[in-house]
Amino acid sequence: MTEFWGYIVTIVVTVAASGGFWAFVQSRMERRSSTTQLLLGIAHDLIITSGMTYLERGWVTKAEYDDLHHYLWKPYQKFGGNGLADKVMKDVENLPIYTTHTGPVIVKGPEKETE
Repeated sequence: MTEFWGYIVTIVVTVAASGGFWAFVQSRMERRSSTTQLLLGIAHDLIITSGMTYLERGWVTKAEYDDLHHYLWKPYQKFGGNGLADKVMKDVENLPIYTTHTGPVIVKGPEKETE
């Protein structure tokens, strides 16, 4: 039985040390990196486009703010995004936040409270 485990360990070490195995691992990492970069680019574009729309309009609804903040900007930051998108998001955070498109009920702050 000890000889069996010796063969298993030898096989596992040989496979792990082989060039083909590491080439496979590296190609997977590069693909993930490219995917991450693509997603960061898309998120950056959406943050800038949506944020500038809200800034030009001068206000944002709570739903728009939540979508932009929670579903785009937070993940964007986790993956290392920064720069112009951060500036736009900070400017959007200072806009008046309405509960709907139809009424001037203002909500303020990151954890919105109705005034």
